[in-house]
Amino acid sequence: MSEIVSTFDRAGPAPARPLVDPFGRTIAYLRVSVTDRCDFRCVYCMSEHMAFLPKTDLLTLEELDRLCSAFVARGVRKLRLTGGEPLVRRGIMTLVESLGRHLRSGALDELTLTTNGSQLEKYARELFSHGVRRINVSLDTLNPDKFRAITRWGELDKVLAGVDAAAAAGLKIKINAVALKGVNEDEIPALLEWAHGRGMDLTIIEVMPLGDISQDRLDQYLPLSMVRAHLNERYSLEDIDYRTGGPARYVRVKETGGRLGFITPLTHNFCESCNRVRLTCTGTLYMCLGQEDAADLRAPLRASEANSLLDVAIDEAISRKPKGHDFIIDRRHQRPALPRHMSVTGG
Repeated sequence: MSEIVSTFDRAGPAPARPLVDPFGRTIAYLRVSVTDRCDFRCVYCMSEHMAFLPKTDLLTLEELDRLCSAFVARGVRKLRLTGGEPLVRRGIMTLVESLGRHLRSGALDELTLTTNGSQLEKYARELFSHGVRRINVSLDTLNPDKFRAITRWGELDKVLAGVDAAAAAGLKIKINAVALKGVNEDEIPALLEWAHGRGMDLTIIEVMPLGDISQDRLDQYLPLSMVRAHLNERYSLEDIDYRTGGPARYVRVKETGGRLGFITPLTHNFCESCNRVRLTCTGTLYMCLGQEDAADLRAPLRASEANSLLDVAIDEAISRKPKGHDFIIDRRHQRPALPRHMSVTGG
């Protein structure tokens, strides 16, 4: 497989000028949605009948590589590939292989991805060979019937086989579970013990009010303050100072010895330490998951083989990064906070 060579590499990296937002937060983490498509239709993420982007609207893999490389040259130390489902993007391993050069050069600390696990059995070894060492797998239940109901299309056995393949390949795995009221709240202890029993961390996530999913968000919303209170009745949870570069706050579960993370965009947002921006597969940069303001990076990317115009556009975008989001879920706010589906920006 030939490596993508970008203009960034031909010209040589410019001296890094760190990306710092108006609130003094250094942007060191870029999440890249390589596709808006997914082979699942999770009830909290998508409507059952989604309209996806025409493939002609997507950046090429070479263009995604060049954009990622431009951010690495500006001090981004962590890249996470997301979707939709990133592993359904045709030729995706070409991009993973090429981005791995930044790991080898020392310019990048981590290249990782978030996946639903459906394609992991096929790609786990190749991911490891290209420098990926840690992945997140979205898994909300260990009940096959409930899994099919949540994902609409998914097969639990296939995902579990993918998790096994990833572990066998040497990948460190974190399980992400969205807490859904009346659906999987009684399963969280079982998920925790299953994950920790296999040496995997578990992170629980609150439902986020993004996109029209044809369901009432309030009916899905389970505050993690309640989840933690219930877990405290069964386990000893010790707050720990552990960070992966993302928004989760972690505890150590004394009885299992494993780590449990909480991502709480509604009950206790994580905005004060946000070091992330999100790039879509069309070249749109979102400075905040919970705001609509965005910057078009595709135009400056395609306007010149040099990165001077692109750097100006990135600087201007970062100068507009807001202090935080405005997520609300209650009976007075029936509409989603934003019309954009989670799959557009990859969470």
